[in-house]
Amino acid sequence: MRARTPGTSTWPTTPAELAEWERIDQLLPAAAPGTVYDPDTDDVVQAELAAEAAAAAAREAELREAQRIAARADELQALRELGTLEQTEPREGDEAARDELTRRAGGYIQADVDTWLAHALAAHLGHYRDPAAREAAAGLLPQPVRAHAALLTELARLVPAASVDRPAFAARLATTDPEATADLAAFLTCATEPADPVISPSATSQAPRRDL
Repeated sequence: MRARTPGTSTWPTTPAELAEWERIDQLLPAAAPGTVYDPDTDDVVQAELAAEAAAAAAREAELREAQRIAARADELQALRELGTLEQTEPREGDEAARDELTRRAGGYIQADVDTWLAHALAAHLGHYRDPAAREAAAGLLPQPVRAHAALLTELARLVPAASVDRPAFAARLATTDPEATADLAAFLTCATEPADPVISPSATSQAPRRDL
């Protein structure tokens, strides 16, 4: 409770209330005679109320987000139990649901969920069709999942006829050594890119001249 103005029946009981009491007491001499203190016109009070309202709204938003993540984690767990997770396309926020499932498992890696997200990221499924979502995944997914997706992308480019989810060894590589897996994906990208044609000086010197 905020301290009331002097002369009321409620007296300050905490240092904060006492400081507020003193602040209000300093305002009164500058006010016109007969002025009654009104907290609705006190800028300091209104600023504090606005800050409290904003903090309450932020807490409410965090609670709703936590509830949404928990509900999505429950949904993904049900799909796992039904064996239909691989047929499901991910949607925005599933990275957080993955983290929630990992937390529920005591921190143990959820290999099937990680593989599912890696395949979706590599094949641009679900919300990963959006380039912005794929870019955001760099900060939302752990390195093994990102490395797995990168390797799947390169393997699918090298062998277009193969399904992006066929190479099971890619998941094992990414889990065992994600940095090496990412390096391998980068190497495959560079090694298979067409090189720029280089014209040797000797070739240009041997070219026949034409008199104009």
